[in-house]
Amino acid sequence: MLKIRCDLVEKILVSSIRDSIYKNGFKKAIVGVSGGLDSAVVMALCKKALGGRHTFALLLPYRVSASASLDHGKMVCVKFKVPYEVIDISPSVDAYFDRFPAENRLQIGNKCARERMSVLYDFSVRKKALVAGTSNKSELLVGYSTQFGDSAAAFLPIGDLYKTQVFELARHLGIPEEIITKKPSADLWPGQTDEGEIGITYNDLDIILHLLVDKRWDEGEIVERGYTLQVIRRIKKMIVNSQFKRTMPPVVKLHPRTVGIDFRYLRDWNK
Repeated sequence: MLKIRCDLVEKILVSSIRDSIYKNGFKKAIVGVSGGLDSAVVMALCKKALGGRHTFALLLPYRVSASASLDHGKMVCVKFKVPYEVIDISPSVDAYFDRFPAENRLQIGNKCARERMSVLYDFSVRKKALVAGTSNKSELLVGYSTQFGDSAAAFLPIGDLYKTQVFELARHLGIPEEIITKKPSADLWPGQTDEGEIGITYNDLDIILHLLVDKRWDEGEIVERGYTLQVIRRIKKMIVNSQFKRTMPPVVKLHPRTVGIDFRYLRDWNK
């Protein structure tokens, strides 16, 4: 159901990356490489689109990040010959929480995500590069991201690929098997996994999302595929509750033409 033609998808995404970079007046892309699947795929695509001299990676570990994450991040950068720099975000994150103690570990995870994006955008100025986002369609639809953290980017190359499709594309691109086979994790705290946080496997999640969003099936039709009404409605609720993460901040309309409402020109308007 969700099989893709990897050669065609690669061609489209590589062309789209070039378009996103060049039409905005840039030549380079910068990627936050976590050691996980999505960032490895985006970095590999940027390298194919722009070349090694115009692709740069930042590895941004926190003190509780798994050591394998940093190792895998370096591995994929070396494999694809992309220059990188490692910046430990622990001092800046801990300095904040030393003054304002966290009430729960998710608060720390969100702070780390926003600190990483802050560093990425600072380096985007230093490198004169656009930030390539690493969110996939599964994460975007259920809101599994930190607003203005990992969800922030100039463009999202794999934002219309479900996670299971990203796995498929990763093998096509030659991403190291160690990265493909490990459990997907945002590395928010030791032992944390994406599927554990979301509460469903990516395989089942992607099928339900595809049927709900792309096929526009109703609940009864999806139940006939073997999924419970409880699970379907929980996923629908996640989609609805995370809508604010997928849209620009609402603007109260006061004039005839309002940003985001009836002033929505293409990015290359007047070029």
